[in-house]
Amino acid sequence: MDAHDADLKRELDATLRTRRELGEEYESALVDSFLEKVDQRIDGAVERRVRRQLAEQQMTAARDSRSPRPTDSFGERFGFGIVSLVLAVPLSAIGGGVADLPGILVAWAGIVGVNVVQAVRTNPELFGRRRASRADAWED
Repeated sequence: MDAHDADLKRELDATLRTRRELGEEYESALVDSFLEKVDQRIDGAVERRVRRQLAEQQMTAARDSRSPRPTDSFGERFGFGIVSLVLAVPLSAIGGGVADLPGILVAWAGIVGVNVVQAVRTNPELFGRRRASRADAWED
């Protein structure tokens, strides 16, 4: 029995003692008064539970919105690779035409750099980085 039950039991005992003292003519008013107190307790308990659940849902939503979403898909990787190869041909031609071998090397360094950034963005485990999972966050 917790404190709320003990308080409610005391209220009931007081209502019953008052009924004995005042008589049956006040019985409905006493019962109504007691039921109103019970309703208030129930409403308070429900309100606390709803507030707690709402807070938990908001916390979960906030955590989920901050956590990285996996956007990596085969279509995304394949499309990015195709676009990189298609753009590599004219970039190589322009770089080679303007600055010969150093121009081609700069063009390909840019192409490789963009692809490395995309690979690391979609797969953080590369190069030793990894996403922190919820299970890892609780481990010491």
